[in-house]
Amino acid sequence: MNQRVLRYFRSLKSRNYRIWASGAIISNIGTWMQRTAQDWLVLTELTHHDASAVGIVMALQFGPQFLMLPFTGFAADHFDQRKLLIFTQALMGLLALGLGVLTITGLVQLWHVYVFAFLFGCASAFDAPVRQTFVAELVEEGDLPNAVGLNSTSFNAARMIGPAVAGFVIASVGTGWAFLLNGASYAAVLASLFALRVSTGGRMARASGGKGSFTEGFRYVRARPDLKAMLVMLFLIGTFGLNFPIFISTMAVRVFGVDAGGYGLLSSMMAVGTVMGALLGAGRDKPQFSALLAGAAIFGIGCAVAALAPGYWFFAGTLTIIGVAALTFMTTSNSLMQLSTEPAMRGRVMALRLAVAMGGTPIGAPIVGWIADNFGPRWSLAAGAASGILAAAVAIVTMMRQKHRPPERGVSVTLPAAGHQA
Repeated sequence: MNQRVLRYFRSLKSRNYRIWASGAIISNIGTWMQRTAQDWLVLTELTHHDASAVGIVMALQFGPQFLMLPFTGFAADHFDQRKLLIFTQALMGLLALGLGVLTITGLVQLWHVYVFAFLFGCASAFDAPVRQTFVAELVEEGDLPNAVGLNSTSFNAARMIGPAVAGFVIASVGTGWAFLLNGASYAAVLASLFALRVSTGGRMARASGGKGSFTEGFRYVRARPDLKAMLVMLFLIGTFGLNFPIFISTMAVRVFGVDAGGYGLLSSMMAVGTVMGALLGAGRDKPQFSALLAGAAIFGIGCAVAALAPGYWFFAGTLTIIGVAALTFMTTSNSLMQLSTEPAMRGRVMALRLAVAMGGTPIGAPIVGWIADNFGPRWSLAAGAASGILAAAVAIVTMMRQKHRPPERGVSVTLPAAGHQA
């Protein structure tokens, strides 16, 4: 039993990873506090339950992932990753403090939130691919799937704590203090970055510069059917499925009529599932393509059931199941793409992954928000259900096509044997 538990946390034997993880969990709690407070501010304080406005904020915050793709992947592969992380984390901390000051002083307007969301998205566009590939500098390659899983566990454990804390802070002292606390939380991850013992060049092979370095990433993915299939699945679920700020906030306010505490609790209930899904990913020795199929299918079915939820607690329970499925899908795609990609190309491939998964939000979030406003929150969840089912169909087609082909390096895309659980 002890050996099994240790297998789930084996990356923590690395000093650098322990330091990184300790700072990240504090910053992640602050990040989820800000996301919850930002959605609540827009939905209840700056508008009258306008889901479309929440969708616009999401579009502005995640759109830069796609718009800045030519630069973000290049930066992740060519620049000193620790220095780049220090810069982006410090910038996001300052932006959180700025929005907090505007909110506390009563000066904040909706357009201010739009501007801050876009600026935060620009900083995050450079930060996210580096954070995902930087873990390869901290652990041995054999521990990389475990480290990816533990990173997701940390992020989603914070997702369980942050919204609940944000709900308490909003009800007690006001929305602006949640932003200020998030700004302060960045000090923890900055301290951990300064404490790391990482060589200037890192263990990972660095890419050479050159005019064609950005297009090389596209050419690399174009030659890989498995990577293309994963990107299509990520686009479908990322664009129409991962819009939970809209799903949860509109269901909480307009269907169940709960306050900020009830909204925060719903977000935390989903986070329970995401932590479970992340831990399942951390416990796998080798990611399997079949897990993508299972994650996408259960995600779609879970959203369909949530759309029909008769009451608050039934809806909260379905969110836990959806969380397990979503994180199974996301952590498996992350591990598969990193392990099957040449080290010198990882930054660009992971930037492309993030651009597809999150860059679709400017398309999907306003559409999902419009559906919620015009047809009701339950129909917006139906759009999420459709995205999961279509992504599962893509996985089935890909696995059938790859059945008689040898798998790519480090990736299994064959159908599971009889009796095998993905």
